[in-house]
Amino acid sequence: MNGDTLVGRTVAGYHLKRYVGEGGTATVYRAEHPERGTAAVKILRSRLAGDPVAVKRFLREAEYGARVSHPNIVRAYDYGQADGLHYLALEWADGEPLAEFVNRSGHLAPPLVAKIVEQIGAALTSAHQAGIIHRDLKPANIMYNPAEQTAKLLDFGIARDAESNPEERLTRAGFFVGTLQYVAPETLSGELVKEQADVYSLATITYYLLTGALPFTGKSPRELFQQLLTQNPVPLNEAKKGLRFTPAVEAAVMHGLQRDLAKRCKTVDEFARGFCTAVSEEAPKRSGFLTGLFRKGGP
Repeated sequence: MNGDTLVGRTVAGYHLKRYVGEGGTATVYRAEHPERGTAAVKILRSRLAGDPVAVKRFLREAEYGARVSHPNIVRAYDYGQADGLHYLALEWADGEPLAEFVNRSGHLAPPLVAKIVEQIGAALTSAHQAGIIHRDLKPANIMYNPAEQTAKLLDFGIARDAESNPEERLTRAGFFVGTLQYVAPETLSGELVKEQADVYSLATITYYLLTGALPFTGKSPRELFQQLLTQNPVPLNEAKKGLRFTPAVEAAVMHGLQRDLAKRCKTVDEFARGFCTAVSEEAPKRSGFLTGLFRKGGP
């Protein structure tokens, strides 16, 4: 489907004003609705319309999004089929994908990372309480507004219901879903994963935001796959030369990256609180150090 094909059309009351972008399964438009105002509308690619699994996965994103109401989760307005098209209408979130912001800005200061982690941690906690495991956490699936320093979680396309029957899965055993750089090791078996998989992914995002690097250095999918299954992640303070963090900050991040589930944080709330506390304890030390420099007249 060419991105400009549907611009100007109205689908289920949403007037498609501008092509925004596209992924593997859908094209996204900025749209206007007479009651809801500006919205983002995703249209399933026409070549997938006849694939029942693709359609079910597309609609599942809307179903799960509608089940969770949280200020840091992009709201799903409505979804369905109109004019022969499968559509999903979402809240329009100002800003840009967090991946693009970091790519442009470089690694972020710990206090800013803590703000983002606190917000996404709260969003995930709300999703988990609703019985939803996201399974595809990554910077590209977080909308970030730099002016307001607000983050919103999106894309529940491969999320799963924690209470669902294993027979209702949309992936075959032995195949993992998600993005390899951010998935938890237990995901690679293709088995059903629980909340701790999202903990691992959030810890990986935190590591990346702080350093601009990832916990594993594999250059190919095969190499990454092997490292995830057999090696420990690179310690935070070894991620980038010249970049150092307090022992508490490093320990908090690495606690979320434990391959052994018994040693990993049990919930995203536990991880987020631990990390944010470590960062807040670091701030007074930095402030005291700078105050001392000024009192001495500088270095």
